[in-house]
Parts: sequence; C-alpha cells; structure tokens
Amino acid sequence: MNLEKDIGLGVAGNFTGHLEQAGEAADFKNVTVKDAKAPKAIFPFYLPKSAESRLDTFLHTFPLSSDRVNISGTISENHQIEPEVGVLCEIEYDGDRVSALKPVAFGAYNDCSIRRPGAKKISEKKNWGADSKGFSASLISLSGFDESSEISSYRIACFLKRNGEVNVYGVDSAARDYSYMYGTLLSWIVDRMNNQKDEGPAENIHEYLLDCAKPEMALISIGATRYTEYGETHFLQPGDISYVVVYHERYTGEEIMKMVENDSFASDGISALVQKAV
Repeated sequence: MNLEKDIGLGVAGNFTGHLEQAGEAADFKNVTVKDAKAPKAIFPFYLPKSAESRLDTFLHTFPLSSDRVNISGTISENHQIEPEVGVLCEIEYDGDRVSALKPVAFGAYNDCSIRRPGAKKISEKKNWGADSKGFSASLISLSGFDESSEISSYRIACFLKRNGEVNVYGVDSAARDYSYMYGTLLSWIVDRMNNQKDEGPAENIHEYLLDCAKPEMALISIGATRYTEYGETHFLQPGDISYVVVYHERYTGEEIMKMVENDSFASDGISALVQKAV
C-alpha cells in the first residue's frame, strides 16, 4: 500500500468535547457552521507533490508511519495521541471540482498533534516531519459506507504504555457515534473540499487538490474521540508506546486491553496501530 500519492486530510471537531479537551475550541470561535453538530473544518496533513505543484510547503513531507512517532525534533513541545478512524477514499471529479468520495477501506489512525498555542492553521500542529502521524498497516475493506456497512460494527480504543504499564488514553467509542457519519459526512467533506476558504484556522483545499494534480485517492481521518482524564493530561515521552485499536464489537474492551498488555492482536476484526515514541 503506497499512500505517498494520496492526499491526506483530517476532519476537525467531529466528536463532541474533543476540541475543548485539546484546548483548541478557541481556534474555531469565529468559524460559522449551519448545523451545531457539524464538524468545524477539514485540514491537510499531507500534500503529494506533482509535476504541476507550485507550492513550497512542509506539507509535502510524507508523515505517516505504522510503527513509530518521531518527537525528537520537537521534544520541547507537547505531543498528544489523537485516536481516530482513517478512511481511504477514491476521489471522483467533475472537471476541477470533487463530485463524490467512495470509501474503500478503513483502519486505526493516530492524528498525533502538537499542542501549539498560537498556530495560525490546523496543519501547523499536524505535520512536523517524517513519522509524525500514524496509520495501521492492517486495513478493513468496505463494501459501502452507511448504517449497514462494516464500519458500523467497529469501536475505537486508545492506550499508552509507559514503563511497561498500560494506561487507558481515549474513551472507548463506537465509530457510528461520530457527530457526522456515513452519507452526511461524505457530502459535508465534498462540500468543504470544493468550497472551504482560507480563513481562520482553515485552508483552501480545492486549491491544494489542483496543485496536487487532482489525486485519485484521499486518506481522511474522520475525527478524534474524547480523552480519559489520563489522556487529557499526559503527553508523549521518548520510549512510550501508543496504541490505537479499531476493533469489531464482538470483542470486549477487556479483551482488547489484554491484547495491548500482551502486544498480541487477533488477526480478524481488528486494525491495530502500535507506535513507539522516539
């Protein structure tokens, strides 16, 4: 799976309470949304460089890893795991505009972020170089993207192992409980891809798509879940091991915890992302 040709986008504010816990709600105080439940914006975390590219941007650096997160160059800042579902989508165009997204697979995603007060754009907290984000190498195929599709039966869990001790970092949450999901989410993302303006913390994604020569695929992280008290107050240190586990609800939370403790995951119905902080 080569994701270096795929644009990387994230959804901000798609789980109630996350932005407040992350100290980022104030960033969106002037962002107007028609629906109070709606996410706030989409943001880029990776832009594949094409022969047509005119931009000179840090977002051309490929940030994804399936086994490590590099905090060494920004060690003085606070890095926080963001447990999410990442959805791999085919992009359909009508001329220069996006007409549809077709989700084809999903997996565990870590939208690891620097808590950087004063950053002008969301993307400035998301990509600080190679190995700054995470996506599982074990993906789950999608036959559709609605209430009856595979993703509806999956949950998102997150843990941090420090000095051999496992701590629950994120509130175990059902993927179906995202504020916007299924067709509503896809339609909203398509609209933002075409019409989002470069204002406040948001950026003009349509211009980026054209600069990237209209990539055929997008990896979209659809929103971070809430933190436990431990997750809200603890940041990554070298040697920590982060776990984002997207798992079928036939497993119990206790079974997932045991798999994390043993560093051994079932091969069926689980997408696990295990990254060592270096």
